[in-house]
Amino acid sequence: MKNKVIVIGLDGLEPTIVDRMLQRNELPNLARLRDAGGYTRLHTTYPAQTPVAWSSFATGTNPGGHGIFDFICRDPQTYQPDLALSRFEKPKNMFSLPRVVSKRRGVPIWQRLSEAGIPSVVLRCPCTFPAETLQGKMLSGVGVPDLRGGQGTGTFYTQDRSTPTQEHEQVSFLGQESEIATQIIGPRNTRAHPPSDLTTELRVQVDRTAGKLVLSTAGAPPVEVREKCWSPWMRLKFKVSMLQTVTALVRFYCRQLAPQVEFYASPLNFDPAAPLFPISHPANYAQTLADSIGQFSTLGMAEDHSGHNNGRFDEQAFANQCELVFQEREQMMNHELERFTEGFFFILFDTPDRLQHMFWRFLDPTHPMFERDRSAELGEQVAQLYRRCDRVLSKALERVDENTLLVVLSDHGFNSFRRGFDTNTWLWQNGLLALKNGNKPASDLGDGFRNVDWAQTRAYALGLGGVYLNVKGREAGGILEENGAEAERVRRAIEQGLAELADQDLRVPAIRSVSRKERIYSGPYTAEAPDLLVNFRPGYRVSWASSLGGFSPSLFEDNTRRWSGDHIIDPDAVPGIFFMNRPAVHNDVNMLDLAPTILKFLGVGGHESMEGKTLL
Repeated sequence: MKNKVIVIGLDGLEPTIVDRMLQRNELPNLARLRDAGGYTRLHTTYPAQTPVAWSSFATGTNPGGHGIFDFICRDPQTYQPDLALSRFEKPKNMFSLPRVVSKRRGVPIWQRLSEAGIPSVVLRCPCTFPAETLQGKMLSGVGVPDLRGGQGTGTFYTQDRSTPTQEHEQVSFLGQESEIATQIIGPRNTRAHPPSDLTTELRVQVDRTAGKLVLSTAGAPPVEVREKCWSPWMRLKFKVSMLQTVTALVRFYCRQLAPQVEFYASPLNFDPAAPLFPISHPANYAQTLADSIGQFSTLGMAEDHSGHNNGRFDEQAFANQCELVFQEREQMMNHELERFTEGFFFILFDTPDRLQHMFWRFLDPTHPMFERDRSAELGEQVAQLYRRCDRVLSKALERVDENTLLVVLSDHGFNSFRRGFDTNTWLWQNGLLALKNGNKPASDLGDGFRNVDWAQTRAYALGLGGVYLNVKGREAGGILEENGAEAERVRRAIEQGLAELADQDLRVPAIRSVSRKERIYSGPYTAEAPDLLVNFRPGYRVSWASSLGGFSPSLFEDNTRRWSGDHIIDPDAVPGIFFMNRPAVHNDVNMLDLAPTILKFLGVGGHESMEGKTLL
């Protein structure tokens, strides 16, 4: 019998919740796994972010060895925020698509296994877009964009023409007829002059008596969606030219039929049968999987938190959409486990992370968005999902024999996000960042540092906790010598000024410490990291404005969004969970330990670049 390793990721499972539920015997499969081997906390990465942590899982290196430090990075030549997971390169000619390149470097375990002739099945691991060539199968995870190139842009349809457009969405106004003709906006046609949006017609029949909408488009069967429900997937076609079309998948949610018709269209997902860019290996694997289990979401952030954050659908609708995504992932897992006989198997369930981001306020009576009347019902949704995660493990446990290593883990834990801290405003107050024309920090200054005076700026904040120095020769308008005395003075001013900084309004400390990149990272890509990382105390996080190069008028502000839970705080405060069906040689488990452990069990030697130690 050949050895097998099964790894199931449950993104964001919080150890304190798991502990309580284990004590109440509510997680029998995790308890069974604990009793067979062990259970402990898992040290996460700096910072405690999904793409960072899972990239370290895959490569066995700290972020300096794989180059993923955040969801967000900056272009030092423009100071503009950019997505940190992949990039698009210009096509060689007007008839070809841009080339997509992953920004995650390092060598993942499935490549080392492929070199040894051992197959892998890797389902929805973050930072695997575009899909990588390997011996086995891969379906890309977090990092896969929608058809428009973003991370999830939905469309809200309404007859109320006073409705404003909110973040990460489009708004389309409907006529007053019972049979409405509208359109769905598709990808950008960059070959047109000037570039324009591709569209396809959508016909909407309103049936108030039956309480439903009937939606139809050319070349696809009509889809019915009842009020307060989600539709099945619909395939759309966008005509690029006489000879070329682009297809996509979309779900609809019917918000209401009266007094005005309102419904929501999900972000446009790549069609597994014909994705614009490689989302699977082999290239036809996504289609083959869809033929076996039915259509599924391909978007990296499949749970539609933006639509809920904008109030386009309520908590129950969001929970229902999360369950649809979870069901798809469960079907993928069961389908592939039935065929899994050797090598490495990995699947990630992202849903716990997404649901807790939006529902944590129902668990925290001190949160500004806590709703006492709804807390019992909606807070219980979190525990229900943990029980759901436990049930899904039964299929994996059935596949375990004496030659199988089974690992269940989360990449980080969770905590409340009650107050935001505007790092850029603090830098301005302390004379380290300058604004043009005598401006003061304000929300109307916009994102992207558009009002910053770079000739007088020594440091700026971007991303979910990072601070960069304005270094000469690195940043376009840099003024500091990277290793000079002034740069060192700035580093110390930020370290000392932010360490144990208190929220004066609440008279409690908000920040624990500031870490220098050279003290937490090592490896060939360390130079790409933020120069400093702010480690927040539980309850705090960088503000929404500061993360994208904007400003708030005050240092601290209540977080009044539905996105109420988070984990981008001091990593020591948000460890993950770790279960294994064999005893570990020590309980001080780090995310970096997984790669050498998996390789050892499958008979492949570790690599000198790997920093962790085998747990076997």
